[in-house]
Amino acid sequence: MFTHVTVGANDVEASRRFYDAALGALGVEPASGPDAKGRFWWRTRMGAFAVGTPIDGDPACHANGGTIGFHAKTPEMVQAFHDAGVAAGGKAIEDPPGERVGPFGTLVLAYLRDPSGNKICAMHRPG
Repeated sequence: MFTHVTVGANDVEASRRFYDAALGALGVEPASGPDAKGRFWWRTRMGAFAVGTPIDGDPACHANGGTIGFHAKTPEMVQAFHDAGVAAGGKAIEDPPGERVGPFGTLVLAYLRDPSGNKICAMHRPG
């Protein structure tokens, strides 16, 4: 459904280090860039994700109520994403990483805030 997602950052280099670590734990190659607008890009066959300062020049801010979810191939990758993200300057939020049972079945989830406050999640769907 989505081709790409871009989030703003006030400290692009801190965000690049954070996402290289967190997404690297999910098997995503380090960012390319910066591009002509100063954004860093992570690409997979399923889509792309970018971080950069807002093009309009205003400060970056997170979307309250918004979450960006990243696919994890295994439950162990969910934990690795969480641990790498915290070590690279992210903040653990919500429940600890692990299994949750809800209306969509069983999921393995880990939630973080990136250095700019954006809420992200790694998710593995068993089976």
